[in-house]
Amino acid sequence: MLTTFPLCRPCPVVHLVVTNVKLKNLWQKGDSTVRRFSRLEQIRRMDPYEEATEIYRLSVAYEFPWDFTRALELALYRTYAVPAIGRLLARTAELTDRTQKRYDDTALLLDTIVEHGFGSDPGRTAIRRINRMHRSYDISDDDMRYVLCTFVVMPKRWIDAYGWRRMSRHETVASVVHYRTLGRHMGIKDIPETYEEFESCLDSYEAAHFAWDEEARRVSDATLALMASWYPAPLAPLLRTTTLALLDDSLLHAFRYTPPSAATRAWVRRAVRLRGRVVRLLPPRRAPHFARQNREIKSYPYGYRIADLGTRPVPGIRGCPVRHAAPDAEAR
Repeated sequence: MLTTFPLCRPCPVVHLVVTNVKLKNLWQKGDSTVRRFSRLEQIRRMDPYEEATEIYRLSVAYEFPWDFTRALELALYRTYAVPAIGRLLARTAELTDRTQKRYDDTALLLDTIVEHGFGSDPGRTAIRRINRMHRSYDISDDDMRYVLCTFVVMPKRWIDAYGWRRMSRHETVASVVHYRTLGRHMGIKDIPETYEEFESCLDSYEAAHFAWDEEARRVSDATLALMASWYPAPLAPLLRTTTLALLDDSLLHAFRYTPPSAATRAWVRRAVRLRGRVVRLLPPRRAPHFARQNREIKSYPYGYRIADLGTRPVPGIRGCPVRHAAPDAEAR
């Protein structure tokens, strides 16, 4: 499948300014307010178990596209602080020498499943590519499970803190079911069953495993440099400081970054919350926005084939932080 995408929203974690906003009528009540929350009402009428991916798609592509992009960036980023994962990523060189392509491929493969579903041809192709890449290294089930936990927990935490509204229980349950399904396709064992179990697994694993590692720090620096590269070079120091201001103390300590001042952290976090409040005043999104439409995706200006995304690692030389456990875990 050849897929093309337009340039859209230039938003790393610091793109907070909403432009071209017509404030006329934004404060009106009645029908405008009903329309703003009509999709949430639709979600609450759906079954979060039987229609999990459909609900998750509504949340990702309509309700919170910017927030999910930022949250999943931070979800993947924080996995580097587990030395076993960070070292492996450094040794593959994918996130240090080909950072943009690795970012793009990860986002596009995961989002293909969201856009088209697990049972679709594009979704099955994406799962097949993920599994074939991840088969190259024998990583522990615990590390695989932890990476999956970040996909469930970090978006909810981000949206509850910075989104235009909090995630509903229906959306939270649907996210759990969606990623449990992905985990089963990837052969991950002992997957948590509820959001609370995912959150407990993530917190306890980070408390036990976050630690300094020189190679992991190289991957972290490369990722921060990538985010800064999306903007004019003079803004790079500001972008780096702003990103660090959004990280929690455990991450800053693991990577040995000097924490931004309390005033800087407060200013940045208030600015992101302000963005959410402004978005709350806007009309609901009428068309979906998927990751392939993000301006940060730069590797495929003329389109791409899902089957060509990702790496072709040689077992023992190149690989990913999540392995494919067994041949029968491929998408069927």
